[in-house]
Amino acid sequence: MTDNMVELMQSRNDLLAKIAAQREEIAEIGSEWQAPLGIVDQGIDALRFLGRHPLLIAGVVAFLLIRRRGAAGLWRVWKGYRYFTSLSRKTLPRN
Repeated sequence: MTDNMVELMQSRNDLLAKIAAQREEIAEIGSEWQAPLGIVDQGIDALRFLGRHPLLIAGVVAFLLIRRRGAAGLWRVWKGYRYFTSLSRKTLPRN
């Protein structure tokens, strides 16, 4: 073999060793972040669920208001809802 070929083989072996070390480092980092990212995924799923079920949120809010303030609290929520929906109709463009 020529000297150039030997250098090339040595360079290849060095690169393969570096790649193996980087893979191990990435695996360690991934295992450290697995639990926190799992919690974030659950939070995102919960927000998506609530976004798809707005009546559920409204029902819980209405229940809590009726329980705390009676029908007057529910009346305030209804007036607030009507105010914000009319405001959004005025300000948001329709497609």
